[in-house]
Amino acid sequence: MSSNSFEQTPKRNSVALLTPTYERDLSLCALLCESVDRHARSFSKHYLLVPDSDLALFARFEGPQRTVLPASQFLPRWLRPLPAIIRRQRRQHWWSLRARPVSGWHIQQILKIASAATLPHSRFCILDSDVVLFRDFDLARFEDPEPLPLYSAPNGITPGHARHARWIETTHRLLGLPTPSLPATDFIGHIIFWDQLAIRSMIRKIENTTGLGWIEALCRTREFSEYLLYGYFVQSEADLLAMHEPALRTGCISYWDEFKLDKAALVRLLGTATADDFAFSATSFSQTPAATIREVVDLQRPQPAALARLEEPARI
Repeated sequence: MSSNSFEQTPKRNSVALLTPTYERDLSLCALLCESVDRHARSFSKHYLLVPDSDLALFARFEGPQRTVLPASQFLPRWLRPLPAIIRRQRRQHWWSLRARPVSGWHIQQILKIASAATLPHSRFCILDSDVVLFRDFDLARFEDPEPLPLYSAPNGITPGHARHARWIETTHRLLGLPTPSLPATDFIGHIIFWDQLAIRSMIRKIENTTGLGWIEALCRTREFSEYLLYGYFVQSEADLLAMHEPALRTGCISYWDEFKLDKAALVRLLGTATADDFAFSATSFSQTPAATIREVVDLQRPQPAALARLEEPARI
């Protein structure tokens, strides 16, 4: 797939939800879908992007406002999943003759970019499968031509963030931009918005800079962040930056640590929610059980008095 393969005319005023997911996140994805059905408003479609081998597992989430799409719809034919027999810890990798094998985590990042470039919508809200909404979330205010939030954390990446520092370097190399000194701005967060025109321009920039198709360039790089690519590219283009507005918060309480949260810890964490927060994410590698999250957020019955304030409409 290249920047010349955009075949569909987007509905310029629509916002779609994107969720890349896979078998190991099935229970978390179920919780996300329940929360989207309960709380999300004014969006055109929710897309689940899954490995082809997982299509049957996620078929039950299909509905009038949700579509499950196979990874192969967005990936070039030269990039193939390795056989299940050689997976490690049920983690899938993709191989090719053009680069070393890439992990499912890298493929999810590529799928976000490819789907945002080709699906028939002008705006996208990315919800990873470990996100759950606990308040109403109306996306009408993000429709084109309204300004789109560009989440950023100034000086958020320091020399102590070794992996993020490498992503800063590869981001600027792929975009042909001078690498900033650290500390540098971080654009990584939960609930991130992208504009299709910006994504298509970013793809062209990567291809013009590297002389390669953008997917091949990312596969060869391996150390990259899709959110840093988008953030730094938009920041470098005045016309695209004018389409966005700075945002210091995403509206999502994010837990990034690896330690599993129990019910008491979740209650304490959700107790820190402000009036502007409407979602929560415990990163999937923390292995916090979806059942515990469901119990605390209480998607299926009225909120207990102790958490009733979490049901107040969010001011976003």
